[in-house]
Formats: sequence, C-alpha cells, structure tokens
Amino acid sequence: MDGLGESVKKLLLAGIGAVALTTEKSKDLLDEMVKKGELTVEQGKVLNEELKHNIKKTVKENVNVSVKASSPEELDELLEKMTPEQLAQLKERIQAAEAKTEEIPDTEEEAQEESNA
Repeated sequence: MDGLGESVKKLLLAGIGAVALTTEKSKDLLDEMVKKGELTVEQGKVLNEELKHNIKKTVKENVNVSVKASSPEELDELLEKMTPEQLAQLKERIQAAEAKTEEIPDTEEEAQEESNA
C-alpha cells in the first residue's frame, strides 16, 4: 500500500508543478507584452492575478485525490495527517451519516409500523 501513497504524492506534485509552470509562463508572457507596450504594468498585474485565480479554480475543480484506507493502521495514519479543519469536516459528515442511518428503519416490521402510522 506504500506504492499507492507514493503514486498519490507524485500525482499531487505533478498537478502543483503544472500550476507553477503555467503561472510562470503567464507571467513571462505578460512581462513580454508590457515590454512591447501592449499593456501597462498595472493591467499586466491585474491580468496575472486573474490568471492565477482561474488556474487555482480549475485545478481545484479538476484535481481530486482520494485515498482509501484498507486497514485500521492506515486509517490511523490518515487521521494523524489531517488538519483540525479536515477533522471537523469529517466529524460533521459522520454525524450526518449517523443521523441518516437513524432515520432508516432497521427491520421490515419497523418499516410496516411507520407506513401504518
């Protein structure tokens, strides 16, 4: 399973590298346009910030990394690596899932009782 973690890490690093490279290239292009006088420096800065924002948004929408723990030890490792915000989100999802399962009748008898009520 260590290979899976390495693969995920490589995939994540490749995505980050692509974003960094695109940002660098866009900055170079904008600098070149400013030199040619096609854009003012301020317009170039605004356009560069817009490009960065759009790239981050695109990466966030299209890059999805998920890791499945196949043993309790792996689950413990994942939990230890989570930030407090991620843990809070996980707790909320667990509570929502528990509430959902409490709403579902456990047996056919309970389902019939609810439909008769």
